[in-house]
Parts: sequence; C-alpha cells; structure tokens
Amino acid sequence: MINRDDLGSWLEGPRIDREDGDWPGRRLGLPESGSHSLAPAWRRLLGLVVDWFMCLAIANLIGSSNPFLAPGIFALEHVLLVATLGYSVGHRIVGIEVRRLDGHVPGLLKSLIRTLLVILVIPALIFDRDNRGLHDLAAGTVILRR
Repeated sequence: MINRDDLGSWLEGPRIDREDGDWPGRRLGLPESGSHSLAPAWRRLLGLVVDWFMCLAIANLIGSSNPFLAPGIFALEHVLLVATLGYSVGHRIVGIEVRRLDGHVPGLLKSLIRTLLVILVIPALIFDRDNRGLHDLAAGTVILRR
C-alpha cells in the first residue's frame, strides 16, 4: 500500500542513508537548512518548468515554426542570466540561485557548460550524495536557497 510519505519523497531528492550529523552539502561547507543551503529538488524542478514555459511563450509570440527556437531562447536565457546574475527568471521566482563553490556567480564558461548539460536532460537527472546533478558537478557549481 502506498502512503503519503511515498508520494512526496521524490520531491525531496534521493534518499541516502546518512550518518548522524550528515546532510547534503555538509562536505561542501554549506548549512543544513535556511539561506545558502542546498536547494531542494522540487524548487529546482519548478524553476526549470517556469523558465521552460516562459521560453515557449516567447517562441510562440515570435510566431516562428522553428522547433529549435524555444530551446535556443532557454539556452540564451540561462547562459546570460546565470553567468552574470547567478539565477534565471525561474530561479528567482522560486528563490534559488546558482553559485560556484567559492560563492561567486558562475561566469560565462561555467554557465555555458552547465546550460549545455541541462539541455541534454539526462545529466541533470543524475545526482551525487550532495544532491548535485552532473551538470553542476561538471561546471563546479551548486544551487542554493536565497
């Protein structure tokens, strides 16, 4: 029988048996909860959905039948905004930000690496013990609560 905990657990990210006093982000020097702790999976997913639908709406307003227009707008938004501000429109709405491990905004190269892997989808679905996707591992970034 399915209980309420089973239905909501996927929003919290993967469950890994942890020792006492361990939490995702501890090895990175991040707090367990609150500002500047790792963002939960549901916020990351919601931010991505907001960005994607915004880019689809822009592509529809332009009126082009090019199937690469919406992904192109999405990539451009992510590369430029994450590189300079540390967040996209969707990230800002859900209260998360992308930072390098030293706390600075990612910059153009790291943002480009991260965005290309997010567009491929699969790397963003594979997480490590700190709930960082392969796109964040490759770029040396982390998604934090604001």
